[in-house]
Amino acid sequence: MATIAEHGLDGLTMAGLGRDVGMSSGHLLYYFRTKDELLLRTLEWSEGRLGAERSALLSRPAAARERLAAYVDLYVPDGHRDPHWTLWLEVWNRSRNADENARARQAAIEGAWHRDLVALLAEGISRGEFRAVDPDRYAARLRALLDGFSVHVAVGIPGTGRAQVLTHVEEFIAESLLP
Repeated sequence: MATIAEHGLDGLTMAGLGRDVGMSSGHLLYYFRTKDELLLRTLEWSEGRLGAERSALLSRPAAARERLAAYVDLYVPDGHRDPHWTLWLEVWNRSRNADENARARQAAIEGAWHRDLVALLAEGISRGEFRAVDPDRYAARLRALLDGFSVHVAVGIPGTGRAQVLTHVEEFIAESLLP
């Protein structure tokens, strides 16, 4: 993940990656076949780690609003060139030429984030912590907002650092979701 984040997929060679991880390029090609497959498998690995962290955050005994803030905090990149978000940017960039299997795997990753958010919103609504909104529609809109801001943070657009993004999202949630 660090090598892809540092060089991008276009700047990555299997020989260079092999040197970094102590494997031959032939071994890497045997296991991953292509750089696109290597990228997607790296993203799946990274998302598996984040998914476990997200699950722990969302299952803790806290108010839905606090858990929503934790979800947002986990979602938004740490800053410019965040390794996890660099993987996403690389995957999205290559998605237009991806096969159906790769698209389905990407959709599965996205779907896990969405389902967790929908469940959290539905819980908060049922407890009266959130306004009565359609959880699926609200989750889609909130994730689109998070994706847009997160891309700005990850690529380093001035004026859209992590702190500013978290403030924008907090204000949006307060205006649109809190009673």
